[in-house]
Amino acid sequence: MANKGKDNQKRFAPKLKIKKGDRVMVIAGSSKGSQGEVLEVFPNKNRAIVEEINIVKKHQKPTNDNPGGIIEKPAPIHISNLKVIDPKTGTPTRVGRKEVDGKLVRYSKKSGEIIK
Repeated sequence: MANKGKDNQKRFAPKLKIKKGDRVMVIAGSSKGSQGEVLEVFPNKNRAIVEEINIVKKHQKPTNDNPGGIIEKPAPIHISNLKVIDPKTGTPTRVGRKEVDGKLVRYSKKSGEIIK
């Protein structure tokens, strides 16, 4: 019994190419071709929430704060189905890392432009 019931957890979160605030395009799935901004990233699950993409309906009980009912909210989408959009050309690109002034920065493989 090596993992003792922790099947779903990983010890270290992987380093991802996509970060919060990035502009991304969906390259696979029902939302293929649509673009949006990353709102939240879950490194342990390899998933991200992108605005206006993968919208699901959720039945919510009424509370003092909200009236309840059926609300629509974005659900997480797998990182492998997303590609970062190149800041220079506006097309999807792969992301690389290089050292600039002693710091690792992400850059676009297509144009060489640094991604902030």
